[in-house]
Amino acid sequence: MRRLIIGVVGVVLCLVGALWIGQGTGSVHGSPMTGHSQWTYLGIVLIVVGILGIVAAARRSRSR
Repeated sequence: MRRLIIGVVGVVLCLVGALWIGQGTGSVHGSPMTGHSQWTYLGIVLIVVGILGIVAAARRSRSR
């Protein structure tokens, strides 16, 4: 059950990171975050953390 939660959290982090990248680059409009490059960098970090969570959940499921 725990690996499922970690995997879901990883996917959500990747989706939020993609949204932040879109807002930081100006592709997604309608937010005070739009056009500010720091959101692009934070989005990249969030996607990396999300991928690490997904990989950890997948490894945990293989080892059991």
